Amino acid sequence: MNKDKNTKKKYSLPLLDEYLENIQSNNYSTETVYNYERDLNTFENFLNFDIKTPFNKITKRSIIKFKAYLSSTSRSTANQEKGQGKLSSYSINRILSALRSYLKFLVDIDQKIPVTADAIKFLKTEKKYGQVPEMKELISLIESPSKFEKDPTIKLRNRAMLEVLFATGMRISELLSLKREQLDQSGRIYVMGKGKKQRFVYLTPRARKHIKLYIASRHDNTPYLFIPYRGLNNQDKNKKISTNYLQAKIKSYRELLSINVPISAHSIRHSFATYLAENGANPAAIQILLGHESLDTTTRYVHASDRYAEKIHTKFHPLKQ
Repeated sequence: MNKDKNTKKKYSLPLLDEYLENIQSNNYSTETVYNYERDLNTFENFLNFDIKTPFNKITKRSIIKFKAYLSSTSRSTANQEKGQGKLSSYSINRILSALRSYLKFLVDIDQKIPVTADAIKFLKTEKKYGQVPEMKELISLIESPSKFEKDPTIKLRNRAMLEVLFATGMRISELLSLKREQLDQSGRIYVMGKGKKQRFVYLTPRARKHIKLYIASRHDNTPYLFIPYRGLNNQDKNKKISTNYLQAKIKSYRELLSINVPISAHSIRHSFATYLAENGANPAAIQILLGHESLDTTTRYVHASDRYAEKIHTKFHPLKQ
């Protein structure tokens, strides 16, 4: 059911602003705080427009209904718009995790809660390993701006962005937030990653060459390494390239190259980890390069491909002759 964006909410989550201030004070990133707020607003919508129940009256059955609501296509988003498609189990568990965290906060500040955080059970997630393009396809995609872009500066900039993505395995948000001062002469980049975790990533000589070509084409004092050019004359020095722009460009290049495997900035990061693993890199080292807190998370990225599994089977099977 599509909700009017101006519909007033009767039931709100108590101390929600205090909760968000609390996680912000615990050094969570602005993006993470926004995500928690958005997910808890989704729960507020459920209380107001679906079960029409105040927070202090919810039960374990309400939580079960909420999980069913998240799994449906009739749910509304945090902005009270109709949900686009079915949420994955990972997305549903992220929303449930936000609700659990909120309930734990209320307990910590001695507030009564209608259900415990432990009453919220996560969905069983499917084991899903992202497809990794063949190296030949990946190289074609990385080089595609040089082939398809007509504007010389856009050509150099987009090529450099894709080269850096695959050279370092960094997240798209990290790439687009890069400032020139973060690069040193050896090709090492100091990154402030997810959850404000600090790490170094490393450029290949090839990526360094394309950054040098791109920087040489610029005549500005903007601090960001990669900058948008629309409205350049009135450019805000703090303006960054949007993630939507880069994702759309990657999709466009893939289609122009007739590559069947879906490729995004995230799958380029996945490819970085997978190809390092296939060439014998230690998973613990890959964990550091990706900025993962848990090795389990890294393992999901570097899960051996069918191609690699076949190579290992051929090499080590005791009855191969």
